[in-house]
Amino acid sequence: MSAPNGSRTRGKLGTLIAVIALFVSGVVFAGIFNTGMAYTNEMEFCVSCHTMEKPYNEYKESLHFRNQSGVQATCADCHVPKPFVPKMITKVIAAKDVYHEIIGTISTPEKFEAHRWDMASRVWKKMHSSDSRECRSCHEFANMDLSGQSRSARSRHARAEEKGQTCIDCHTGVVHLEPDEPDDDDA
Repeated sequence: MSAPNGSRTRGKLGTLIAVIALFVSGVVFAGIFNTGMAYTNEMEFCVSCHTMEKPYNEYKESLHFRNQSGVQATCADCHVPKPFVPKMITKVIAAKDVYHEIIGTISTPEKFEAHRWDMASRVWKKMHSSDSRECRSCHEFANMDLSGQSRSARSRHARAEEKGQTCIDCHTGVVHLEPDEPDDDDA
């Protein structure tokens, strides 16, 4: 015996309402998620932890902050990948930094400096393994006008491209002061 016509209509209506509710929930979730991702990429968010004061001051002294063209790279431009999957991996790993900020691992300038080599080394390793992907979103060998560079830079960039080197192979202290490498007994 088949179900009465009204019951089938109510079933279809219920399914339609569920699909619409699911769709609206997805749109709301995506909006909240994207807003959160965008907020955590803002300079104000990055420097809201007091341990970022020293790196932020170093950044303000760099050409990535102030230069003749007026183009400014922010924290996210250099530290957060643009492609979705690498961005999500970076965000998950960055949660560790927030955790260490909260528990006080790097809560003073002295503690920050004590961990600085390790933190910098991890960033350099990540940049090297990604072929300096974030640097290359602005600085690509193919787009460089080598004739406009100094003779030394022109020679080094041409050689680096030939050797398949990546930006971080030479430019570790461009924005933030390069930390002192620990002695073997300290490592």
